[in-house]
Amino acid sequence: MAVGIRIKLAGVDAEQFDKGGGCDQSARRSPDGLIFHASGPIDGGWGVLDFWESRSQFDSFAAGRIGPGVRAAGVTAEPEIHEFPVHEYLSR
Repeated sequence: MAVGIRIKLAGVDAEQFDKGGGCDQSARRSPDGLIFHASGPIDGGWGVLDFWESRSQFDSFAAGRIGPGVRAAGVTAEPEIHEFPVHEYLSR
């Protein structure tokens, strides 16, 4: 079942997000299981909204890339992650 993931990175700006590998501009490849990704500035930091085929695929990505990426960018606050079930989604 698809899941939505909302992430808040407190105190993070675009430069830190990009430095942490938040958006791999060089490869432009989506990780396995990613349906949709968007990010941008929010009050107090940076927000991410993702849709994944499963929570386990997100967890694998988070362990391998989000955690190391935020540490590499010098971010000390833990990401606030909220999961919600996806009732439906449309794509082109």
